[in-house]
Amino acid sequence: MNTRFLLLFFFGYIHIVNAQTPQVVKSVQDISQSLYPTLDKLYKDLHQHPELSLQEEKTAAKMASELKALGFQVKEKMGAHGVVGVFKNGTGPTVLIRTDMDALPLEEKTGLPYASRAKGINAAGNETSIMHACGHDVHMTVFVGTARTLMQMKDKWKGTLVMVAQSAEENGLGADLMLKAGLFDFAPTPDYAIALHDNSFLPAGTIGYREGAFMASVDMMDLTVFGEGGHGAAPHTTIDPVVLSAQMVMAFQTIVSRSINPIDPAVVTVGSIHGGTVHNITPDEVKMQLTLRSYSPEVREKIISGIRRISTNLARSAGLPDTKLPVFSIREPQTPATINDPALTRRLMGIFRSTFGEGKVVEMEPYMVGEDFSRFDMGKKVPICMFWLGTIPEQKVQEAKAKGEQLPSLHSPYFAPLPEPTIKTGVTAMSLAALNLFGR
Repeated sequence: MNTRFLLLFFFGYIHIVNAQTPQVVKSVQDISQSLYPTLDKLYKDLHQHPELSLQEEKTAAKMASELKALGFQVKEKMGAHGVVGVFKNGTGPTVLIRTDMDALPLEEKTGLPYASRAKGINAAGNETSIMHACGHDVHMTVFVGTARTLMQMKDKWKGTLVMVAQSAEENGLGADLMLKAGLFDFAPTPDYAIALHDNSFLPAGTIGYREGAFMASVDMMDLTVFGEGGHGAAPHTTIDPVVLSAQMVMAFQTIVSRSINPIDPAVVTVGSIHGGTVHNITPDEVKMQLTLRSYSPEVREKIISGIRRISTNLARSAGLPDTKLPVFSIREPQTPATINDPALTRRLMGIFRSTFGEGKVVEMEPYMVGEDFSRFDMGKKVPICMFWLGTIPEQKVQEAKAKGEQLPSLHSPYFAPLPEPTIKTGVTAMSLAALNLFGR
């Protein structure tokens, strides 16, 4: 354990009580209350003007403008449209707070008066509707509210605050692009990195957490299955890649059910399959797209090797020569698993329990979704913590439970966060977390 870490731990421990005094908590809550009218306006503006991954030019400009107005040293267009703000406030720890900015190619169906009607051009060059169906508008609003709160309370903390607004989280590219563009040449490497993610099943005003495994690693695999095409009326003269692909899809399900230890989380999903042009022609090839999820490098490798083994052997059993065996590729960068630092997570949850109450801080199961916030751990050199922020009216949650119904999930066109308690809780939680980590 190095001397710098010991000093940070020692001084953080000495001041931990001060960071949670009723006066500090009340100050944060009062500021959150006073900021809410402008934050509500910002939230609805962001919601109505979403931008797709790698296209967040106007959204990034808003984030940069907010940070500049607060006195941050700001760098823009860092890795696509990434924004980083640095505020040095004396000697102390460096705390990084991160938000994402991109939206999804979905048509909103919430019926809200401020629903998005935005259109854009997707990566394939086609026009699409756009919606903040993953709640990044909530994340950004909390981000801005936290920055404003900490600036109003800058006499209460010492250290360096790094605010990162990241583009392209949805396609897994943004964090990697920022790091490669020199994020930590402009900003100091943090002692802690924290973030939140809204949750479509938790009541608004509730915090969800998990120590250790929080979100899964993500691999996007492209798989081309070859065959020997011909007339659909003469299948005996062909090797049908459609049938072969169907066999592969079914066999892939045995990787998780029969090759992976049942206590190790793993997912293999075939999300896209395309082959052929008309009814009566057997095609020469079929293209598949898969998403692979896991929490450990060992399980990830078992999944990938299993797909290769099954596909290759099935192709050979169909009579294909080595020159027509399946071709695989995995899109880079691969998204690592998000593993919350246990000690940091326990520390933050202690703050949240004392602020919001025991019943408002809920331990959660790990999710198999992915998040490139994981990259900010710098190869496990930086303790990170991401926590869930509830967004749904309590009554709706209870009604869904009573009826045995599912609430609209993230990435649903019906996902509609309840703004006020969600944003106020997020700003209060993130601000108190930062104050505690600064040790003041």
